[in-house]
Amino acid sequence: MAAKEVKFGREARERLLRGVDILANAVKVTLGPKGRNVVIDKSFGAPRITKDGVSVAKEIELEDKFENMGAQCCVKWLRKPMTLQVMEQQQLLF
Repeated sequence: MAAKEVKFGREARERLLRGVDILANAVKVTLGPKGRNVVIDKSFGAPRITKDGVSVAKEIELEDKFENMGAQCCVKWLRKPMTLQVMEQQQLLF
C-alpha cells in the first residue's frame, strides 16, 4: 500500500484553491445569456461543444492530486447554481 501524502496549512490551501480556480474559470465563461461555448475533448469520439457549465465541470480531471481534490469538491456542489460556485471561489480567497 502506498503512503498517503498529507499537506497542512498554506501549501494545502493553495493547491486546493488552484484546483477550484481552474474549474471555476472553465465554468464561469458559460454563465449568463452571453455565455461562451466550451470544447470538451475526450480520448474517444469527436470533441463536444457545450455551454452547459455542469457538463464542463464534470469533465475536468487534473493531474495534480490536490488540485484535483479541490476541483472535485466543487463538482460535488453541482446541485447549487453555478453562480453560487463562482461566489464560493471568491470566498475561498479570503
